[in-house]
Amino acid sequence: MNYLSVENITKSFGDRVLFENISFGIDKGDKIALVARNGSGKSTLITLLSGEDTADSGNIVFRKGVQTAFLAQNNTFNPLKTPKEILLEIDTPQIKAFKKYKESLDFPDDLKKTTEALEDMQKYEAWDVEAKIEEILFYLGLKEEYENPVELFSGGQKKRLALAEVLLLDPDLLVLDEPTNHLDLKMIEWLQNFLEKSAITLLMITHDRYFLDSICNVILELEDNQLYRHKGNYTYYLEKKAQREEEHSVNMGKTKQLFKKELEWMRRQPKARGTKSKAREDSFQDIKKIVKGEKRKSNLEMEINMERLGNKIIELHHLKKAFGDKIMLDDFSYTFKKKDRVGIIGGNGVGKTTFLNILCGFESIDGGKVVKGETLKIGYYTQSGLNFSDDKRVIEVIKDIAEVIPLAKGRQMTAAQLLEKFLFPKDMHYSYVRKLSGGERKRLYLLTIIMANPNFLVLDEPTNDLDIITLNVLEDFLQDFPGCLMIISHDRYFMDKLVDHLFVFEGEGIVSDFPGNYTDFRDKEIENKKEKKESVKQEQVAPIKRAKTSTPKLSYNDQQKLKQIEKDIKKFEADKIEVENKFSDPTLNDQDIKDLSIKLHEINAKLEEFEMDWFEIQEKLEE
Repeated sequence: MNYLSVENITKSFGDRVLFENISFGIDKGDKIALVARNGSGKSTLITLLSGEDTADSGNIVFRKGVQTAFLAQNNTFNPLKTPKEILLEIDTPQIKAFKKYKESLDFPDDLKKTTEALEDMQKYEAWDVEAKIEEILFYLGLKEEYENPVELFSGGQKKRLALAEVLLLDPDLLVLDEPTNHLDLKMIEWLQNFLEKSAITLLMITHDRYFLDSICNVILELEDNQLYRHKGNYTYYLEKKAQREEEHSVNMGKTKQLFKKELEWMRRQPKARGTKSKAREDSFQDIKKIVKGEKRKSNLEMEINMERLGNKIIELHHLKKAFGDKIMLDDFSYTFKKKDRVGIIGGNGVGKTTFLNILCGFESIDGGKVVKGETLKIGYYTQSGLNFSDDKRVIEVIKDIAEVIPLAKGRQMTAAQLLEKFLFPKDMHYSYVRKLSGGERKRLYLLTIIMANPNFLVLDEPTNDLDIITLNVLEDFLQDFPGCLMIISHDRYFMDKLVDHLFVFEGEGIVSDFPGNYTDFRDKEIENKKEKKESVKQEQVAPIKRAKTSTPKLSYNDQQKLKQIEKDIKKFEADKIEVENKFSDPTLNDQDIKDLSIKLHEINAKLEEFEMDWFEIQEKLEE
């Protein structure tokens, strides 16, 4: 079944054509990713689909009755409302039935109201609405803020609330624009698992390559104003793209040879030509356009003349840092070595960015000391570093730092050459900063950091809003970077490719040093959980043989409590089903309905209580 048809749409801004006469369709069950460079029109295409903007030409047709939900980059909520109020205002039959049922509980003597509410709850299978809301907010890190007004939320929390809203809508077609931004690594893994198991039809923009590989079955690639469709996941798309580029290269080689031959003919011919010659001349002009239109591949391969890094780099001795009662670092020590490549992971608010600010001298410490080598030169990419003037031209931003950048062996590179290496073609050099997309601005900012020739790069979420093509070339550059590298990133692929050990921020000031990349760390976590489960089983069967060194994350009391809660939930869910089924008995009188309603309300209240206890214990396991 076709949900959406996009037919020959074109969109331009002034003389800049984003795409021209592109067409595609979305069928039920498709999970599609839209892949393109920053500034190619990915987000613009989403705004066209949502109706926020209109195409210059062409048609966008949704199948009648198809419910579509959009997660855009910008969302607005009533600042005085709480997540609870916002999510219970979502217009779905299940949530409306649940609200109607909750209201009926305040009027137990109104049997008509109670009966209608129960019938709707049964009809729309709305008994698990509140549990579903709690689950989504729990895994998106908003459980504690459930009844706080949105005006107290950070930008990241608002993004996660917007994501919770579209997931609860449970639409036929879900459109997500960079859904993994502002999620930590565990949240991303939960969302990936959620979308993987869901039968929902999906169109999304994301730079998370593990996400793409795991979820998507179609890749739409927007390149050179055209759209290419690849049936398969991201790995399959890369294979097909390489094959297409190889074929294009062969064809372009033949076209260039023909161009040279025809150019010689044009130069030999007199100005007055016959009809046949005129046709050949027109053909020559077509060939010329193709050859001139070929875009050279840019990459970030640069032999930077990095400042020499001495034996002493950075030494951290017994660092302590807290904000009030919230401890960020507690007696942390580490001595950096040459070519250290460290990834930093941990939940939101546990001190990752604070640690980078301490390292770079922008945050004081409460105890301990930071010793830096004399030759150390830090380049710090931060989320708050985008402070270019909108009225500056792109090349002026670079020239304000330096006209040239020194390379190895005494060579130099001009600002213009550097911009081209960093995927800014010549026709963009004199564009104003205000005309750049969000991803292009971040790429320009990253360039200003790198061109200062640091020998210690500190990158705080450098992958946010960067396209996959830029990420690939940036990774190639960073792999060859000869200095030290420290990265905070929620991009698992990026981390796996670049780091060889991790600082794991566990909360309460505890930071552990794990030898390996992110996938190694997750594999180890899964292995540890399996071992703990086995340990608990052995404890139940033969407590005397339990190893003394066993240190389960949950205390024995919590383990026993969890087992009992799961038994209670199972029992009350069975009771709930039994009571719900009784409502279909046509012989029930008004008093029977009232008694059953009260009993069902008591069961639901108990279930909510047990589920909250279950979530609290699960949170301990996630820590």
